[in-house]
Amino acid sequence: MPPRALQPPDSARAVFGHALPLAQAYAALLASAGVDRGIIGPSEAERIWDRHLLNCAVLATLIPRSCLLADLGSGAGLPGIVLAMMRPMAQVVLVEPMARRTAFLMECVAELDLRNVTVQRARAEDLAGQVEADVVTARAVARLDRLAGLASGLARPGGLVLAIKGDAAAAELDQAKSVLDRLGATHVGVVSAGVGVIRQPTTVIRFRTAASSARRSVR
Repeated sequence: MPPRALQPPDSARAVFGHALPLAQAYAALLASAGVDRGIIGPSEAERIWDRHLLNCAVLATLIPRSCLLADLGSGAGLPGIVLAMMRPMAQVVLVEPMARRTAFLMECVAELDLRNVTVQRARAEDLAGQVEADVVTARAVARLDRLAGLASGLARPGGLVLAIKGDAAAAELDQAKSVLDRLGATHVGVVSAGVGVIRQPTTVIRFRTAASSARRSVR
């Protein structure tokens, strides 16, 4: 890939701040080993910053500086690894069932020296009730009617769920209303992160899990 494709846009410094060198190192890993191993597609390497890194980094504005965060279906580490850079006081668990992806994640964590990150090879269903995260994040994992139950199983009672979605977020939220109601979700809505900072703000479906410990996941 041409070196210029790895050069961060001007907005990256404003978004990442002190974490920019780490973000650049991660971009290089995604564009090399990530592509070679099929973790991301070759065409994605050309738009790592705008479509992936910045898109995930602005999510940090919705997350406490110190918390336990579980990234559901972490894949290439998006948004989990990026958020670990942005929130170094947070403890981040990357939940991913596929062996080749977890191997890549562990290599990234070691290479970037992210001591606040652990990688858990497992399905979200298998960890339900065990993680008790303050915040659960997800990106390109499943439709909300399926994702809501999986995320709720990883969150503590009253935990925050942040699902990065696209233009159809409002329609997807409407279709998942009955599931969210059954789960006892509160503070449900669609928000935009990075407005006025990045070229295309990130659309996020946000809700809190039921405050009662009797909540259950929908499988």
